[in-house]
Amino acid sequence: MSVLTRDEAQTRARLLDVHHYAIDLDLTRGDETFDSRTAIRFTVRADEGTADTFVEVKPAELRSVTLDGQPLDPAALDENRLALKDLAPGEHELRVEAAMRYSRTGEGMHRFTDPADGETYVYTQLFLDDVQRVYAAFDQPDLKAVFDLTVTAPEGWTVLANGVTEDTGQGRWKAATTPLISTYLVAVAAGPWHSVRTEHRGLPFGIHCRRSLAPHLDTDADELLDVTRACFDRYHEKFDEPYPFDSYDQAFVPEFNAGAMENPGLVTFRDEFVFRSAVTETQRQTRAMVIAHEMAHMWFGDLVTLRWWDDIWLNESFAEYMGYQTTAEATRFTDTWTDFGVTRKAWGYDADQRPSTHPVAPEDVRDTASALLNFDGISYAKGASALRQLVAWLGEKDFLAGINIHFERHRFANASLADFIDSLAAATDRDVHAWADAWLRTTGVDALVPSVTGDNGSRALTVRRTGERPHRIAVGLYDQDPGDEGLLTPRERLDIDVPQAEPRPIGKLPALVVLNDGDLSYAKIRFDADSFRTLRESLSGLPDPLTRAVVWNALRDAVRDGDLPAATYLDIARAHLPHETDLALVDGVLAFASGQIADRYVTPEQRPAALSTLAELCRDLIRRTEDGDHPGLRLIAVRHRIATAAHPDTIAAWLADGTVPGGPELDPELRWRILTRLAVLGATDEAAIAAELANDPSATGQEGAARCRAALPDTEAKARAWEAMFASDDLSNYLFTATAQGFWQPEQADLVRDYVPRYYPEAVALAARRGPAMADAAGRWAFPAHAVDTDTLRLGQECLADADPIPALRRKLTDQLDDLARALRVREAGTA
Repeated sequence: MSVLTRDEAQTRARLLDVHHYAIDLDLTRGDETFDSRTAIRFTVRADEGTADTFVEVKPAELRSVTLDGQPLDPAALDENRLALKDLAPGEHELRVEAAMRYSRTGEGMHRFTDPADGETYVYTQLFLDDVQRVYAAFDQPDLKAVFDLTVTAPEGWTVLANGVTEDTGQGRWKAATTPLISTYLVAVAAGPWHSVRTEHRGLPFGIHCRRSLAPHLDTDADELLDVTRACFDRYHEKFDEPYPFDSYDQAFVPEFNAGAMENPGLVTFRDEFVFRSAVTETQRQTRAMVIAHEMAHMWFGDLVTLRWWDDIWLNESFAEYMGYQTTAEATRFTDTWTDFGVTRKAWGYDADQRPSTHPVAPEDVRDTASALLNFDGISYAKGASALRQLVAWLGEKDFLAGINIHFERHRFANASLADFIDSLAAATDRDVHAWADAWLRTTGVDALVPSVTGDNGSRALTVRRTGERPHRIAVGLYDQDPGDEGLLTPRERLDIDVPQAEPRPIGKLPALVVLNDGDLSYAKIRFDADSFRTLRESLSGLPDPLTRAVVWNALRDAVRDGDLPAATYLDIARAHLPHETDLALVDGVLAFASGQIADRYVTPEQRPAALSTLAELCRDLIRRTEDGDHPGLRLIAVRHRIATAAHPDTIAAWLADGTVPGGPELDPELRWRILTRLAVLGATDEAAIAAELANDPSATGQEGAARCRAALPDTEAKARAWEAMFASDDLSNYLFTATAQGFWQPEQADLVRDYVPRYYPEAVALAARRGPAMADAAGRWAFPAHAVDTDTLRLGQECLADADPIPALRRKLTDQLDDLARALRVREAGTA
């Protein structure tokens, strides 16, 4: 498929004004295809003379095309482009009729049949350039238009769209006319939805899910709607522009690739957010944050849309920042920034240290394929961190004033980074343009290191910086509590601008100096020798969870850089995590310790000791929570105890009894976790997996069974799993991911050794056949991450040099190989 270049988009935007789309979809044509009829009214600008352009469409069959009533030859379609030649200035109408193919990869019009009850659902996901899989379009974000949509659906289905929909009889549905929106924001979700509807501030609100999930949605409906209303009201306090669409529906859809998508008036979420099993408060907080994030897009992304994909960060960084900030302000989840610090920020730090890093606001986004690669931890986490630093430097009042100027200037239109910065500059005397150059046009992570000099009683602090960005940070000074040596008491929090004009007097020597306390900037930090000794003894004695998040992130960075032995990190976790109360911190530290340290950063010979340490830590947490007062903490400990089990006896007994002694009882999620680990350890078989699937025949159960079967330590099981992933295109995106998650296991390195060299050519072929979404899955989940050795690295480098993988897979392999090289360096440092 031809990709759209920025130059082509700019040329077409100068040539055309697109006014209106009339889209008619027929979803009753069978399981493989649906019918799509599109009429586009547009104007060729008079100053261009006669001109040539093209429209995009990617059909299974292009049946007819007419331009101003005159037929065009469907055979003239070149890949996904149909040329429109010798267009005279003035108004034109293009009509396109086609059969379009349903997707099983989460792109275009995705079709899913629920194994729990046989019901079928379809929904669109058109970001970034998958519009043409559903309807013919001038597919670029700055050719906004008004849309009218009609849909023919099977009997018993409900059709949701960007505007309020009306059932006009005989399976026909009509959506209200939209205001001006971009082509990729058009949305349809159709099926026998279970819906909960209400009104708020005069607008219809709805939440929707598959019928088989109805009891679980109903259980959480009050929480979901309370969060939605609270965020909606908070945004109306922040923004002068009222909500710009006629309704607000949130549909939880199956096999969704992203977390959610900000379609105006119809936000789609992955339906894992409809919780079937027990979850922690942090997971509920994450769901609330995603609701707030997507709602922020209604203004920043939908009302005002990027002009070209180089400004994807304008959408995602803003929504990421607003999502966390508004959730903290408007809901019961007030500690969102701790979770951001320990999970999302690490995502940004990692991405920013790979060879594929790019500025938050990159200048060289030549085409749509390149743009898709920037949908990453830099555009989300680093960009949100930069905005948080901007607010700390600018002040929230001036920041929001600039945002409201931006909305007023560009409502229902498009804008660029330059427009955004000009809007901020109009609200402040500070040099926002210089700030943007330093923060948004540069790459990499600065490092901040404290140096305390002078005699006791007259110490001074200097913050040394590696990098070029200015930072406004808080520095926390902590002393040992004289009544309890395990506790640290805050003495003072200093506001410091880096680079400093001169050292900052701090009085007597503190026990601990924490740079970037409060986590308002984006930088790696280190500790002086005295502070590190204090942390080893008293980390859990820090009173603020956000401060502890900053410290744990710093320790994580030090391990990844080879400056802190992995064993030392595990010792610190073993000593302090049993006393931790913040769920996001416990989960984040355990995830890094097991997924990176135990699985990759220690040698195979050291791995049993690492797993033993983590198992003991989890047992401590389980014992600590026996009183039932901390169910979320206990659930996290149980999950990680399962994941780190080196022997099957304990967890097999839990599965047989249907409960962990003292709770919790095993719900489907925990049962599948245990069965997967038992499969890895060779302590279960196909009969047990089939029996579990019979008890839980849901979509999640199907994924659990696929994961377990791929994890069995059996040559035939591995061969079947491999063939399902790479020799056949039958697996949906979710079933492919589940199979890949089960396939590679550190305990089974010898068994799967021969598959490592096969991975690269077969992943390249898969990506070429099945496209970017499956390329992402193959690069993310099917990569042999356990195989930390120079041969795996060499084979991957040869693949990048010689095999010409599509851009989405190339990016994933580049990142994976850099992480692999880092793991080798960490191992080398640990054995030096």
